[in-house]
Amino acid sequence: MKLLGAVLLAAGLLGTVALGEQPPRPEEPSRTCFFQMLDSTDRDFCRGDLEIIYPEVGDVGCMYVPKCHQYRRRISREWGSPRVRYPQAEKGADLRTGDIKGRVLTDYVRPTPPPRSGYHRYQLRLYEQPAQVAIALSPQEWVSPGAWAMESFVKQFRLGSPVASTQFLTKYYED
Repeated sequence: MKLLGAVLLAAGLLGTVALGEQPPRPEEPSRTCFFQMLDSTDRDFCRGDLEIIYPEVGDVGCMYVPKCHQYRRRISREWGSPRVRYPQAEKGADLRTGDIKGRVLTDYVRPTPPPRSGYHRYQLRLYEQPAQVAIALSPQEWVSPGAWAMESFVKQFRLGSPVASTQFLTKYYED
């Protein structure tokens, strides 16, 4: 695997030289984008290979969303809901491919951290729904999604521990 990575890196560097591309001018933003994995404390939350896939960025699970290429702005203002995949799902399952169908409990809300407030965690947890248990939001939960106690919800519907979980951290796009 290390050899393949070195070959791909070398091919990328050679491709730049062969095409005669010049390094970006100082006033131009860098074309290079560095993705940083979460530190060990936040990384411990990520388990089970749950993927959060945004256009052009790919899987942002267990990482900081970089500012380059306006990814933070695009996640907060432009792109719709990410594709969520769970490769360990049963073969043929919608969750395995990220083409999820079913009853929506709440609509997707884009990550919108306030200016100058630092990084915010956006978490996804995957639970196995017990057979014969219909899950629904209460009127209070419906009115204010995300402002209710997750632990109470999990206990009420006997969901147990998550099968998989992941998170990403992002901050206001102009910070």
